[in-house]
Amino acid sequence: MNRRNFLLSSAGTLSALEMFSMIDKNFTNKLEKHLSVLENQSLSASSENEDFWGWVRESYTISANIINLNNGGVSPQPKVVQDAHIRNYQLSNEAPSYYMWRILDQGREGLRNKLAELAGVLPEEIAINRNATEGLNSIIFGLNLKEGDEVVLSTFDYPNMTNAWKQREKRDKIKLVWINIPQPTEDDATIVKLYESAITTKTKIVHITHLINWTGNLVPAKAIADMAHKKGCEVIVDGAHSFGHIDYKIEDTGADYFATSLHKWLCAPFGSGLLYIKKEKIKNVWALLSSVEPDGDDIKKFESLGTRSFASEMAIGTAIDFHNIIGAQRKEARLRFLKDYWAEKAVKLPKAKLSTSLKPQYSCAIANIGFEGWQAQQIEGKLFDKYKIHTVSIIHEKVNGIRVTPNVYTNIQDLDFLVKGLTEIAKLEAPPLK
Repeated sequence: MNRRNFLLSSAGTLSALEMFSMIDKNFTNKLEKHLSVLENQSLSASSENEDFWGWVRESYTISANIINLNNGGVSPQPKVVQDAHIRNYQLSNEAPSYYMWRILDQGREGLRNKLAELAGVLPEEIAINRNATEGLNSIIFGLNLKEGDEVVLSTFDYPNMTNAWKQREKRDKIKLVWINIPQPTEDDATIVKLYESAITTKTKIVHITHLINWTGNLVPAKAIADMAHKKGCEVIVDGAHSFGHIDYKIEDTGADYFATSLHKWLCAPFGSGLLYIKKEKIKNVWALLSSVEPDGDDIKKFESLGTRSFASEMAIGTAIDFHNIIGAQRKEARLRFLKDYWAEKAVKLPKAKLSTSLKPQYSCAIANIGFEGWQAQQIEGKLFDKYKIHTVSIIHEKVNGIRVTPNVYTNIQDLDFLVKGLTEIAKLEAPPLK
């Protein structure tokens, strides 16, 4: 196979196993052995198959010195994805304007088709960009809204999105209507009612964060969207933390507009993302950056970014292959198993407060735990100083705890260390704040 076809294979022209076998035959042999076992196992059993998940762990180049439990911010890539990125990058440097524009960029449509299949939408509804912030800002700043139009959003939405809306409020005199979702809330009707009560005849947009980054709680996006549509509103869904994490298609959220970061749960290269707009609504959103037809109906108007990392974009296809080999349902089951493994123990500790639901329909991998009298940053510091466990402290609204985010390469021993550290903290008096 020549180099051009080999590179384009990462955009979907070869099967995953064919591509991986060209990279590392030993990798493929081990994989085929594990898959033959998994075929006969239930999701529950496969989520606890430590032999298979040990193989997954071996597929990453994780640190031997720290336990990384902050995969919610950004996830590492499997080695095969890193290798694809590096190959593309090195090729680009041989003659950048030729290999980037005339070779690598020719794989864009194959990659678009592959992403569309994963997301369950049409290829012409997807733009490939750099992250959820870029995608959602393209929508927020591109929508035709006028003074007095109302937008419903939550105090638990992501800051980059709420700041974008605040900018539109300041510049265009739209009105932002805020709701506060209790953490955790385990009743769809209660959450839908919160959004519904904020909608008026002037409401044009309902902005939904599908999986709340602060706590890991899942929001019933489809139920909210169905209600909002009946009232004549359009719906934006922030899928930064749900896409590649739980098993769903974009249409399952009811979104008119959707964006995600692929470097989170899909484990694609850093700075890769996806923007989705319903085909008939593309013409209603102005391109954020310059375009020949900024108000046209071609989704590619959102890809006018100038020179960018073609090497990382084309490696997205390899990340999709790796994701599909694990299997979306199996991956979700494993991630939920990992969260439950530590959280069900930790929630029983003295003074513990879990801000995340343990019901399977309301959370998956991410959970947030705090202890009475302790500030989040004190817990984070204690875990890292003694156990070299990397988490992130969260203080937002009434949430005061650490966010713990394992990923598919996390093993049980890592989580045993976490529970040991949390058990020690539960027995101690909180140190004074510095």
